Amino acid sequence: MIFQSGSNLSESKDLIDQPCWILCDGKAGMMSQCVALAEMLKLKPEIKIIDPRFPWSKLPPSFWLAPFAAVEVKSIGLCAPWPPILIASGRQTVALALAIKRASEGKTKLIQIQNPRFGISEFDAIVAPMHDNLHGNNVISTIGSVHGITQVKLRSAANKFRETYKTLPRPLIGILLGGPNKQYRMTSEQGVRLGQLLVRGVKRSGAGLAITPSRRTHKDLISALTCSLKEVHFRNWDGKGDNPYLGILALCDSFVVTGDSVNMISEAAATGKPVHVFELDGGSPKFDRFHHQMRKAGITRPFMGKFEDWEYSSPNDPNNIVQQVKLRINLD
Repeated sequence: MIFQSGSNLSESKDLIDQPCWILCDGKAGMMSQCVALAEMLKLKPEIKIIDPRFPWSKLPPSFWLAPFAAVEVKSIGLCAPWPPILIASGRQTVALALAIKRASEGKTKLIQIQNPRFGISEFDAIVAPMHDNLHGNNVISTIGSVHGITQVKLRSAANKFRETYKTLPRPLIGILLGGPNKQYRMTSEQGVRLGQLLVRGVKRSGAGLAITPSRRTHKDLISALTCSLKEVHFRNWDGKGDNPYLGILALCDSFVVTGDSVNMISEAAATGKPVHVFELDGGSPKFDRFHHQMRKAGITRPFMGKFEDWEYSSPNDPNNIVQQVKLRINLD
C-alpha cells in the first residue's frame, strides 16, 4: 500500500507485505537493525541510503533547514507517493524522516531505531535500547539492539557451515571481532592479549576456535591474534566466500565477543548461549550502562581466560516488540 490522498494505515489490520522505506546512512549496524525490524513486522522494505551534502552533513538535526535539499532526492527516490511506514536509524536520518512525515500530511508512520535526540514526540514509535536512557509513551525499550537472529536462520546456517567447522574440537567457541570506534581502541597488542587468554581457555577445555572478523577489524590485529594461536586448533574467516557469521552463531557452544559492538553481543545473546566479553581500553557512559545491564541480566560475563557455562533467558521477544510497535502506530 502506497499512500494516496486520504488513505490511512489504521484502515488495515495487516502489515504483511506492506511497503515501507528504510532510511539510513549506510552503516552496516544501523541498516541491519532497520531490516531486522522490517522482517519482524513482515513488511516489504525499500532501502534508501542517504549521504547528506555539506553543510548538512556537519549539522545536528535541529539545524537542518530544508532537509530535502540535503540529499539527491530524485536519485534516492525521496518523493511522493510517500510510504505508509518509514523505519529510520542514525542521526543524519532524523530531520529527513520528520520532513517526510510532514510532506505526507502525517500519514506516514515513523519508527526510529535508537534515540533520535530531536523531535522525539513526533515519532510514532522509537525502539531504543535501555542504555539510551530514553523514556516516553512512544518508546519501546530493549535490552541491547534489535536484531534479525531467528531459529529458522540459525538452523539454515548450521546446515550450510557444518562441514566447514566439523574438524575443530568441541566445545567450539565463536570469536566475534569488532574494531576501533569513537569509544574503544583495538590494537595489535590487544590482539596478542586476547590470543593469550584464548590459549589459556583452550588448554583448560580442549576447545576449538571459530574466528570471524568484521569490517572494522584491522588486519594487524587479526595477524597478531592468529600468530598467538599457533599451538591451538582454530579457523579464521579470511573474508573470502560466504560470511560464516550466522553459522558460527548456530554451531558454537559459547562466544567471546569484543566489547566494542552492541550489535554482535546482542546477536550472540539471541542464541541463549554463554557470551564472554573481551574488555577493551576506552568506553563511554552509554557503553558502560549497556555492559552493566547485560551482566546484571546474567547474559554476559567478562572473559578472563576461562570458557564458562551458564544459562539465561534470551532477551527481547520479537513478538512483544511487534505488538508494541503496532500499538504505537495504532495498528493492533
